[in-house]
Amino acid sequence: MTLYLFLKYLHLMGATVLLGTGAGIAFFMLMAHLTGNPVVIAGVARIVVIADFLFTATAVVAQPITGVALAWHVGYPLSEGWIVLPILLYLFTGAFWLPVVWIQMRLRTLAAGAVAAGEPLPRTYHRLFWTWFAFGFPAFAAVLGIFWLMIARPAIDLGL
Repeated sequence: MTLYLFLKYLHLMGATVLLGTGAGIAFFMLMAHLTGNPVVIAGVARIVVIADFLFTATAVVAQPITGVALAWHVGYPLSEGWIVLPILLYLFTGAFWLPVVWIQMRLRTLAAGAVAAGEPLPRTYHRLFWTWFAFGFPAFAAVLGIFWLMIARPAIDLGL
């Protein structure tokens, strides 16, 4: 296997993990929330936090490393528009993902606290859940944009 194929493989796997884990986490958190059952929510949120740290965080670190290595190896300048825009979208996504990770940890703690106290989910849980839910849309749209830009590599003149 050539270095190019190896770097491309790693970059594609990282992108797949980011998209797949993000979509999976969103699905399972939403399904757990819709049950309204603090026991289910606490259990799913606990697993989601682990998955985010294990899979998403690893891919978040690997993506820029493999992307820059791949561009360097092929000879693409990092100033090309189809590379700059995904980098900006990546940072945009990160600006939503970092608070989402904190929110997931809070949701887990609030649901576990409700279970321990034998009480319903507190109002704070519901407010945080809908914030978490809303943050997913721009982040997911940005990731889809990154995928398109990486596949299409359109000629975009940013004047750099």
